[in-house]
Amino acid sequence: MPGATDYEFPWTGVSGCCQFVTSGHRRSVRSALATTVPVVPRAGREYPRTLDEFNNWFRSDEDCRAFLERLRWPDGFRCSCGGGKAWRVRRNRLRCSECERETSVIAGTLFEGARLPLTSWFQAAWFMTNQKLGSSALGLQRALGLSRYDTVWTILHKYRRAMVRPDREPLAGVVEVDESYVGGASRGSTGRGSLGKTIVAIAVEARPEGACGRARLARIADCSAPVLTDFVGERCEPLTEIHTDGWAGYLWLGDAGFIHVPTTAMTSPDPAHVLMPRVHRVSALLKRWLLGTHQGGVSERQLDFYLDEFVFRFNRRGSGSRGLLFYRLLEQAVRVDPTPGFAIVRGRS
Repeated sequence: MPGATDYEFPWTGVSGCCQFVTSGHRRSVRSALATTVPVVPRAGREYPRTLDEFNNWFRSDEDCRAFLERLRWPDGFRCSCGGGKAWRVRRNRLRCSECERETSVIAGTLFEGARLPLTSWFQAAWFMTNQKLGSSALGLQRALGLSRYDTVWTILHKYRRAMVRPDREPLAGVVEVDESYVGGASRGSTGRGSLGKTIVAIAVEARPEGACGRARLARIADCSAPVLTDFVGERCEPLTEIHTDGWAGYLWLGDAGFIHVPTTAMTSPDPAHVLMPRVHRVSALLKRWLLGTHQGGVSERQLDFYLDEFVFRFNRRGSGSRGLLFYRLLEQAVRVDPTPGFAIVRGRS
């Protein structure tokens, strides 16, 4: 990373003091580890702007670990016991000076138990975030030159589990809500009468002149009032103005603390996509993305995580730097709990 220098001070958790003590000998590490991360990361200093910078920053696993340590402990090492000092007792292992418990920067994170080099994980994150429409497992396998498809598939799904912050702010203001149906072509009724398809609820903030704000998507079991009311209640602030069609499943929203504005397409001269353009636009983009990038090969039990990736991309579509998406993904990756491989394959029922 640019501007990296060596310090000759023990690790104290204070900015500028970045040293672990190993067997009585001082071992300096990059000073960037203890630099407090600003609220808005700076391109070229906190994250790489281009592929050339990425390759220069992350040449080895040691470089990757230094970056992860800085993301996980921006104000200095912190043990689960509260200790703020550590010794590097062996390669990639830290021992807390308070409880003497050993840990590593990847322990308890998305990367725990990773067998591939961290450089491969970082390359996967870079390709995943720097492609406008994302990357399929097969495309990423070819880009990274890896032999096993299931390995790349697992990497992508682990990253998808880090794409939603649990503390993200709810939608507010004016929000359009509707459902969409995901699945292959089938005969019979369309819309809410469709058979053999998965229901996806969509909520999109309304901006002036038909523009979209942030979005939230979720797979739901049915279009009943309890299910739709829970979907809105978990993703929108109280007193938000919710625009829906005339479906009876939305009738509880007013009693749930929202300003409900229903519009029945049958009584309006305008079609549904004109009455609520934003939510229909998001629905179309979702289906195009699933069919284009992933060739429609998304199982129902994995759909939730593809929806998380779609929301991650859609809500950051205006980012001026794709490197910032890479930074945000890794920032969250060191904060989520590890998921074993069997749980990845199982998905959600």
